[in-house]
Amino acid sequence: MLMKSIAAGLAGTALLATVAFAQNPTATTDKSPPAATATTTTTSASGEWRASKMAGVKVYNEANENIGSINDLLMDKSGAVKIAVIGVGGFLGMGEHLVAVPYEKLKFVNEAVAYTGTGANPNAKPAATTTTGAATGTEKTTTTTTSSSSKWYPDHAVFNATKDQLKNMPEFKYSE
Repeated sequence: MLMKSIAAGLAGTALLATVAFAQNPTATTDKSPPAATATTTTTSASGEWRASKMAGVKVYNEANENIGSINDLLMDKSGAVKIAVIGVGGFLGMGEHLVAVPYEKLKFVNEAVAYTGTGANPNAKPAATTTTGAATGTEKTTTTTTSSSSKWYPDHAVFNATKDQLKNMPEFKYSE
């Protein structure tokens, strides 16, 4: 019985494939190019950020302490971003506490976090250091911050709260 079903399925597939290959596309003799119906307003978006790249952006407080990272952005029906979902604590996404904060309360910064101490703030990112000159003991070391405008996302966000304050906020849960 199984062999008859398989044979019937193969025969039906062969018939359908034959009909599909037998059709020829219609040729047009008009050599004029088709009229463009859609217009584009811009071909480049310099200075804009991609929403898909915002997830994972680190969030610091005003004391340059890492307090979490952006997990998601929620928008209203008109497309305006209203809420940033920030993940606080946890390790590799496990045990992370999600909180919803108003998007307008975040301040985005395109420069690296300034690291001003030795061990006082281990969560802050150090600025990039560049050494110029020959290795003769007369090197000149300069500290620079790089702009992330070419990365399509900001370097980090600033939110006025401590990590403990965020952990004490009500947990955000996605409704099904």
